[in-house]
Amino acid sequence: MKLDGILSGKTIIIMGVANKNSIAWGCTQAILDQGAKVILTYQNDRIKKSLDRLVDDSIALVECDVSEDENIEKAFSQIEEQYGKVDGIVHAIAFADKETLEGGVLNTKKDGYNLAQDVSAYSFIAVSRYGAQIMNETGSIVTLTYFGSTRAIPNYNMMGIAKAALESSVRYLASDLGERHIRVNAISAGAIKTLAVTGIKHHRDLLKESQSRTVDGENVKTSEVGNVAAFLVSDLASGVTGDIIYVDKGVHLI
Repeated sequence: MKLDGILSGKTIIIMGVANKNSIAWGCTQAILDQGAKVILTYQNDRIKKSLDRLVDDSIALVECDVSEDENIEKAFSQIEEQYGKVDGIVHAIAFADKETLEGGVLNTKKDGYNLAQDVSAYSFIAVSRYGAQIMNETGSIVTLTYFGSTRAIPNYNMMGIAKAALESSVRYLASDLGERHIRVNAISAGAIKTLAVTGIKHHRDLLKESQSRTVDGENVKTSEVGNVAAFLVSDLASGVTGDIIYVDKGVHLI
């Protein structure tokens, strides 16, 4: 942990690291590099085993399956009890089942719709509610989105609808939490080869097309997304809330 970064003395919760290729892991590394203490949450024992191979004892691990509100409340209560108040949260959690992702929006069934919205969008509301209760003044909450929320990206399907709901939630939560000096923002990251992206049908075509539309011909890196996350949870971003910040090498321009 550095002592002279923009996050020195701050504690940040990061939710959603699956492996070393995760955008959330890029955020973790950038936030650590800026001097913060990091707490990672994980969904289950399988994810914990993966995290154990990535982190050392300086990073705390706390179980939190966001499928139930009680789990979130319990995890955040545990964090406050063991580590005190926190200064920021990075929410990098999304899910849709394979049938829903691959079947097209027209064929989306109610159960698949509800699951995608519950994990990908509602969980951010619940995380913000319970997270705000253990947050220091001038806290910051950040989530991850993708511009399939505003464009019909081939094969992104139901996840685009869930991301649209997530982005709307950012604006309303920013309004709700403003009086408590808690900022809420989203990073719209470019297409990166992560575990989540490989779940999308023809994901190689998506990555290739995304790269062709970047302004420099190179896909964005997880470290570049992480640097923006570090900025957003820092005091340098005190005037930024309710915003969607694109970190995609200009793909959204075209």
